[in-house]
Amino acid sequence: MNRRQTLKLIAGAAAFAGTPAWLGRAAFAQATPAFALPPLGYAYEALEPHIDTATMNFHHRNHHAAFIGNLNGLAARFPDLAGKSPEEVVSNLGSVPEAIRTAVRNNMGGHWNHTFFWNLMTPGGARVPAGDLKNAIDATFGGFDQMKAAFKQQALGRFGSGWAWLALKDGRLTTFNTPYQDSPHMDPYRARPIIGVDVWEHAYYLNYQYKRGDYVDAWWNVVSWDKAADNFRRAAA
Repeated sequence: MNRRQTLKLIAGAAAFAGTPAWLGRAAFAQATPAFALPPLGYAYEALEPHIDTATMNFHHRNHHAAFIGNLNGLAARFPDLAGKSPEEVVSNLGSVPEAIRTAVRNNMGGHWNHTFFWNLMTPGGARVPAGDLKNAIDATFGGFDQMKAAFKQQALGRFGSGWAWLALKDGRLTTFNTPYQDSPHMDPYRARPIIGVDVWEHAYYLNYQYKRGDYVDAWWNVVSWDKAADNFRRAAA
């Protein structure tokens, strides 16, 4: 090591030693992302053969992860995003600055929708509704099969990309669809979701190609009605 290199090393060490502890902590805190990709809680292959491993892998690791990356960029411009739950943000988009509102709508909506979707499909749950949720379905639609038919009609009726939902609105169950990454909490829907299915092509095209109806029919096999019952209880509270 020559004299110039030695002097640079000493100067660098002195500068580091003189850095206040609080500044180091602040720099670390700023480097920590505001949002993180939530884990599935189950393996990518857990929903086979109804939802294939490859689709689950890129849907979660690429599509959902893209929303997380975009949200971290938005949080750098509008730090209040990080201090609120995703549901609170999408329920009150009017409080988001207009300059980033559409980006927040798309990315926070996508984050919330997908997190709800992954949780709903948790393996091992009940495969048919029971209890209060079953009673509400029967009272509104006339039975489980009739509800599934109404729900499928919404899924197929969404032209292009979006979602289909069973939700509680004004104290009553209803089915509807939303475009892009809109969530049921947003205007003009203002509903509390019970179940929801992603009908963007990336959610099914590898396995079902253009046959969205076949995908929706198969999807019922992975819905956890235990999770749906929890959603119903929270919505009705």
